[in-house]
Amino acid sequence: MSYELRAHTADVAVRATGGTLGETFAAIADGMAAAMADDWPAGGDRHELTVTASNREALLFDYLDDLIYERDVRSVLPVDNAGTVTETVDGWRFEGSYRGVPLSSVDARDLKAVTYSEMRIEGTADGWSAYVVFDV
Repeated sequence: MSYELRAHTADVAVRATGGTLGETFAAIADGMAAAMADDWPAGGDRHELTVTASNREALLFDYLDDLIYERDVRSVLPVDNAGTVTETVDGWRFEGSYRGVPLSSVDARDLKAVTYSEMRIEGTADGWSAYVVFDV
């Protein structure tokens, strides 16, 4: 599982890979955290998160949007993301967790929102790949 920040016109993009769809979603979330802060200390509580949506793209969007909401409400930087993605009879489900590092302990940059612009989720020979653009 890995992520890479990519330059994007007036925004920031993250490309991530993983062996499973859950690992790929978590890697995108870790990339989002890296777009907000260069580093962060150990510590912080783990928080669980469950998201459902009608398709994979909506699931990824809603998951990342929920992490931004968690950042704003709990005043934490969501890092060390982990989770699983399953297909259900109604669509898709993400179940996972993150470690919430207090924003007061990091030098954080603002990241406003996740976008559907250029979003891609693709199966690969080794698992999955995803690309997401964030509005900064």
